[in-house]
Amino acid sequence: MPRADCIREPTPARRHRRSTAPRRWPARLRRAASAAAILLASLATSGATEDEAQRLQTVREILAEVPLVDGHNDVPWQYRTRARNHLDRIDFADTSAVDPPMHTDLRRLRASGIGAQFWSVYIPADLAGPGAARAVLEQIDVVHRLVDRYPDVLEMAYTADDVVRIHRAGRIASLIGMEGGHAIENSLGVLRQLYRAGARYLTLTHSSNVDWADSATDEPAHGGLTPFGREVVREMNRLGMLVDLSHVSPQTMHDALDVTASPVVFSHSSARAVTDHPRNVPDDVLVRVRQNGGVVMVTFVPDFVDDAVRRVSVARGAERERLRALYGADEARVEAELRLYDELRPPARASLSDVADHIEHVRRTAGVDHVGIGSDFDGITAVPTGLEDVSRLPHLLAELLDRGWSRDDVAKLCGANVLRVLRSNEELARQLAASRPPSDALLEELDAAAGRPSLSAPPARP
Repeated sequence: MPRADCIREPTPARRHRRSTAPRRWPARLRRAASAAAILLASLATSGATEDEAQRLQTVREILAEVPLVDGHNDVPWQYRTRARNHLDRIDFADTSAVDPPMHTDLRRLRASGIGAQFWSVYIPADLAGPGAARAVLEQIDVVHRLVDRYPDVLEMAYTADDVVRIHRAGRIASLIGMEGGHAIENSLGVLRQLYRAGARYLTLTHSSNVDWADSATDEPAHGGLTPFGREVVREMNRLGMLVDLSHVSPQTMHDALDVTASPVVFSHSSARAVTDHPRNVPDDVLVRVRQNGGVVMVTFVPDFVDDAVRRVSVARGAERERLRALYGADEARVEAELRLYDELRPPARASLSDVADHIEHVRRTAGVDHVGIGSDFDGITAVPTGLEDVSRLPHLLAELLDRGWSRDDVAKLCGANVLRVLRSNEELARQLAASRPPSDALLEELDAAAGRPSLSAPPARP
């Protein structure tokens, strides 16, 4: 939890700003003012050279026309863990006084030029089972309440057209992404109601397997998707909910690509050929993403974008396990020894350039129409140098311009690609709604018929 003296209450003026504010500027002027703020903030914090300043000016112009869509931000989880979902305890207008620091607030979102944000409604894998749906609904509620609290900056979005309209109005479109298939508690009915509540993608797993799909960071239990897992994908297609393949095993990726009729997303993953982390996307899958029409939204997680950082992380994890075996339940002793371990070793840091390398690899392998950005800000404790918070996003785009990217290609990366995927999913959903009723399939029926019992299946009745 953050320290009480580091948290500021929203003032009444902030809560009711719309009722007392003067008449709003026309949308064109608001966009111009927001774009100017991006440039000024970037220049003020970077000591930019004349060439860098020109590239940031170009970024400003691009973001005034095309919404920058970030595929993954964990601010709702910050409210849950720091403030038990009490919005008054963290002033989202400016989180600079929160300890430890957050990566996101309204001030820095404005400086970033973000036009649309997928807010992750994450719940840990150990919450699987009864209660998972309640927890994810509470996180969805946080997103809706945040948007309602700051209506001059944020607005809920449910479709690609919503994103475009909200961006043109000078606000930030707020979409919801569910992280982890355990949230649906093995129920297609729960999946449908979470879609009604605003969720527009579902990451099929998180760090552990679910009863119907294998995770990238767990021991395989199903060989990819079970029959019920395939039905989950089909029902997501019928709803128009994006199938998110971040966190899933390579075989689950291939199985989902075999089943889906709509383009998929990876909301926050990078390229495995560049950094050999299991959370990243192998090249053979990148080729299939191109064929599918999907988008890989490259993440900033240091372990995923720099191999030296990954190796340090693996070694540290092994040391943690050694210490736990040595000290048992004395977690305080384990943490103290780990701090000493860290002090005796030079830190490894990922960089903005590393992230750009992953973006370029995805572009080379899948194509420029199939790459986007999925930061994972406020879901990570370390960040790449140069990407310390959301306000630094323009510098990543400027780096790509410096590497020879055209304005049109940067615009595709920023948001045009993922908006195309949203529209494709929406169009197919309209077609399927006219020809296919909601699925009433049950996991225990589909998977038992295939001889694949659930990981958490109750014992058979006598």
